[in-house]
Amino acid sequence: MADENNAPLSAEERAELEALRAEKMRREAEEQARRDRAELEELRAEQAAAEKRALANEKRAVPEAAGRRRDEPAPRKARKDMSFGERMVTAPDLKEGEDIPGMPPAQKIVIAIAAVAVIAFAIYIILQ
Repeated sequence: MADENNAPLSAEERAELEALRAEKMRREAEEQARRDRAELEELRAEQAAAEKRALANEKRAVPEAAGRRRDEPAPRKARKDMSFGERMVTAPDLKEGEDIPGMPPAQKIVIAIAAVAVIAFAIYIILQ
């Protein structure tokens, strides 16, 4: 038995081995080609879906713009034409030479109430 495993291959066995190796390589190449085709189809589907989403987003953005360029900000109402609520939650317009808009009045009120609450809590803790 040991001699059979150590003996060199005969011409027939070598030819059979080469044929089996070639068949295995052919099957592996076919499997790789199938995986590549499947990946290509998947990537095409993803790209088509992304293009469809981009087109839908673009169509949704167009009615908002209505005649103005996308990079231009929406025109603001004059402060005197705003309602009380709009004036409370919008920052005042920038003055000449300013880069940062001021805080809206509603934000200032919330900060003041929070500061009063912190001071009252500190006094309560100290007096206990």
